Amino acid sequence: MDCRFSLRRRKLVLGSLATAGAAAAGSLATVQALGAEEGLINLQLGYIAGADQIAEVTARAMGYFKDEGLSLAIQPGGPSVDGLAIVASGRFEVGEISSSPAIMLATSQGIPIQSFAAGLQRHPYGYFSLKKNPVRTPQDFIGKRVGVAPTGVILLRLLLAKNKIPEKQVTIVPIGGDMSPLLTGRVDAVTGWLSNISSLRALGDERVDLTLWDAGVHLYAWPYYATQSTLETRPDLLVRFLRATARGWHVCRTQPDRAIEYLLKDYPQLNREDERAALAIKLQCALDDETAANGWGTMSTDRWRQQITQFDQLGQFSGHVPVVSEVMTTAILEKTRSVRMAV
Repeated sequence: MDCRFSLRRRKLVLGSLATAGAAAAGSLATVQALGAEEGLINLQLGYIAGADQIAEVTARAMGYFKDEGLSLAIQPGGPSVDGLAIVASGRFEVGEISSSPAIMLATSQGIPIQSFAAGLQRHPYGYFSLKKNPVRTPQDFIGKRVGVAPTGVILLRLLLAKNKIPEKQVTIVPIGGDMSPLLTGRVDAVTGWLSNISSLRALGDERVDLTLWDAGVHLYAWPYYATQSTLETRPDLLVRFLRATARGWHVCRTQPDRAIEYLLKDYPQLNREDERAALAIKLQCALDDETAANGWGTMSTDRWRQQITQFDQLGQFSGHVPVVSEVMTTAILEKTRSVRMAV
């Protein structure tokens, strides 16, 4: 997965809503009828389905969604699928996207969605360099060439602004998603997700990490969201979904090898060793002092407000600047606290 906040994408969202709505018109009644009859709930991803759904896959395999009277269908996203538009159109009930700013940007455009929980508290997006020319702190970016996918440029700009580093002191080099530009010396650092073990293996023992979080930019990863209509008219559906998912995370923490088995059964192309290592990182990002006090999935209004301010300062909102109450709600969290605290 990568963080996708391009201006072009934001402009396309509203148009995509109309397309998604039209596509859904013929099938929406059927989907809703099936959901009412069998408790079907669709989780629309903003990225390709796979290892990042380990908690939901585990919860489904353990029968936790069935315990809640639900049948979970994981709907994959990807480059050609606008998951946010699909959920906003009313076709599917719940969405999950890579990073919290996407929710803010959509809300700025008048799209009526709200985040109701966060899969990961600490975003695992980071910058990777080599020991011979390391980037260990934000100040180390000065004078460096940083390989960044076009969609990740805004995150680097946020990091530089947060640490009062003039953008002109850093050279941004557009790259794809692999590590080769770093290994060949074309750039001094590249970006990626700390949990993408298979990709990072190419850097070996010479790898040096600096996460976006440690650099002072505190975003949520894998926020769950729904339309305001769903939140208002079907809150119990979201409560049951979140309870089951929280129980899946509990198994990931207490029985990680069992969770990996369920994951590999659904996605056999994955590597067991890599996913075991990746799960350990995901758990570190999902569970921290905040979750110890308020349970897995918790979100704070202060964190969301900070993110909105950071994006506003860089002129990222082409529509109105959203307020916290527009982008997130704690209503579902409040109704699931006991189960989430048990994770």
